[in-house]
Amino acid sequence: SGLIGGDRLRRRLVRDLGDRLVDDLPVGFASVATELGTGHEVWLTRGSLIEALRASYALPGLFAPVERDGRLLMDGTLVNPVPVTLARAMGADLVIGVNLACDPRLRGGVIEPEAVDPVEQVVTAVGARRWNLLAGLRNRRVAPSGPGIGRVMFDAFNITQDRISRARLERDPPDCAIGPDLAAMGQFEFHRAAEGIAAGHAATRAALPRIRAMVQAAAARA
Repeated sequence: SGLIGGDRLRRRLVRDLGDRLVDDLPVGFASVATELGTGHEVWLTRGSLIEALRASYALPGLFAPVERDGRLLMDGTLVNPVPVTLARAMGADLVIGVNLACDPRLRGGVIEPEAVDPVEQVVTAVGARRWNLLAGLRNRRVAPSGPGIGRVMFDAFNITQDRISRARLERDPPDCAIGPDLAAMGQFEFHRAAEGIAAGHAATRAALPRIRAMVQAAAARA
């Protein structure tokens, strides 16, 4: 049920995290997963930390779903990419949301059909017939080249994730939103992790004045 077994990543998690439980972490933690078949948003707030992480990153088609409490769970970004609601439910006074699906290239709108000029339509049709005749005489097939299946799949996932993120954040925005510039990074370019971390640092430093102002205002209210 997945193209990637994920055993190498799982062994790395076991090596670094061992048998830690979410319940015993010094800071409150939860991950989000999506139940296969129902689409339920599942909040993982107890039990094995490794299983909570694996369920949350089980991207459909890439990683096999993870069984947890009788449910098959997959990537939580399908239902809630920036879980502000979960943070508030856990008692957060101020929520800082980091949105990784904020690629400006995906800010699509609606492309409406354009009116067709009758004269242009005739000229185009005549030109197409002449081109087809010429191609037939040369015994050639003209076929446009397109992107590979991996590119199509990942672009479709990114577009879906962007639309879901915008809808969820519009309904329940964080107190402070941080959006690292990751437009140039591919979904699985793990070898560029250092670049992604640096982009996160830069975006967070830029947001520090807003965060400090929020904390000060909250302290004054208290």
